[in-house]
Amino acid sequence: MLKICNLTKKFKNNIAIENLNLDIKPGEIFGLLGPNGAGKTTTIKLISGLLKPTSGFVTICDYDIQKNPVEAKRNIGLLPDTPFIYQKLTGREFLEFICGIYNIGYDGIDEKLDLFDLKKNAEELIESYSHGMQQKLVLAGILIRKPKVVLLDEPLVGLDPKSARLVKNIYYELSKNGTAIFLSTHILEIAEKLCSRLAIINKGKIIALGTLDELKKQAFSESDLEDIFFKLTENSLTNKFS
Repeated sequence: MLKICNLTKKFKNNIAIENLNLDIKPGEIFGLLGPNGAGKTTTIKLISGLLKPTSGFVTICDYDIQKNPVEAKRNIGLLPDTPFIYQKLTGREFLEFICGIYNIGYDGIDEKLDLFDLKKNAEELIESYSHGMQQKLVLAGILIRKPKVVLLDEPLVGLDPKSARLVKNIYYELSKNGTAIFLSTHILEIAEKLCSRLAIINKGKIIALGTLDELKKQAFSESDLEDIFFKLTENSLTNKFS
């Protein structure tokens, strides 16, 4: 569903991502876990085609994101940590815009607005929406399209507890229906609750890969992994009580 092969990204003399190899299966919720600055957002941008790799390649449903961008991007839904939406549209107009681009009917718009508790704000300009509301609106646009791969950068940032529970349940349902979900986070608690498999990234390199239990066992024998877990736990506590 999503294949990453020998992916490397350099910015002048700085190596942001180095020789990244991952294979994400249908129905899998895969987490890229690491401290701030580890290379998570750069990886998301490379997968989605927003950045061009220095070397290596990414395929989405067997389409190379650089060689066949239109075909590949038809199968991607991207939710960045900061949504980029034209602020002068209303919520309904945004979803109508998405439906128009992908040549699908408007039938699912009211259902998605209801699902995310946005119907009462549907005729208001997006510029009046909170960060969490904008995130939910973008996710509604993704669900209408039914992509095979969903990319999430810090997926629960800005959501209140009720919305976070709703969104987590939606991700579980998507995975049950065969959608591959690739998410990045620096919060260990989110990875623990959402992901079936994880890769830990630090300074642009994958230092561990497996289930959470497998990674915890590795932490006792690898000092660098143990240090990453400490930083992540510290970040989780800071995020929880701030």
